[in-house]
Amino acid sequence: MDNDKFKAARMALERIPDHAIVGLGSGSTASVFIELLAKKVHKTGMEITCVATSHQTQNLGLTLGLRVVDIDDVDQVDITVDGADEVDGNLNGIKGGGAALLFEKVVATNSKHNIWVVDSSKQHRKLGAVKLPVEVIRFGSQHVYNYLDRHGLKPSYRMANFSQRLLTDSNNFIIDIDISKVEDLGELTRRLKGLTGVVEHGLFMNICDELLVGNTEEAFQRPG
Repeated sequence: MDNDKFKAARMALERIPDHAIVGLGSGSTASVFIELLAKKVHKTGMEITCVATSHQTQNLGLTLGLRVVDIDDVDQVDITVDGADEVDGNLNGIKGGGAALLFEKVVATNSKHNIWVVDSSKQHRKLGAVKLPVEVIRFGSQHVYNYLDRHGLKPSYRMANFSQRLLTDSNNFIIDIDISKVEDLGELTRRLKGLTGVVEHGLFMNICDELLVGNTEEAFQRPG
């Protein structure tokens, strides 16, 4: 187990109260958190209900003996613990490197408190060091691709292998775009959300409440 991921996951675990409804994030650090949570639940008898941000996360939680329910079976999630591909000083971030951005955003926006667990390599002054994933329906996806290309965003389809495009848990495609030259990310989010065929994008703005950095063991609160 990566020590930095373990430290970040352990910090998050300390913030989980008994009887909480917990959102289980996707990715390697979130998986470490899920393993630690399961061990604590079994050891202490904590009563925890979980919702998952991907099929893979759901399967992991169930395999470890956690109670995992559908997001529609709860009124609200108390705390969600997830990772991030990149995060800036205002705790805005890019997520979706694991292609789970749609479910992740549904859970996050229905959570009272969102914790991201990362290492310091994910922290940047400005977002755009990694590609931004855009989830699109398959029908007409090439027209979305062409639009993004015309606007200088250098799109590329996410591939599952050499010849097949990756399918998300909702059977959609992912188009990754380059936002390194984009100055107004708020305007970009509005343009993407208004584009027919786009299901969701991986910009998570004003969603993360607390950032836990494993290798420095620092915690950051969202400004304001």
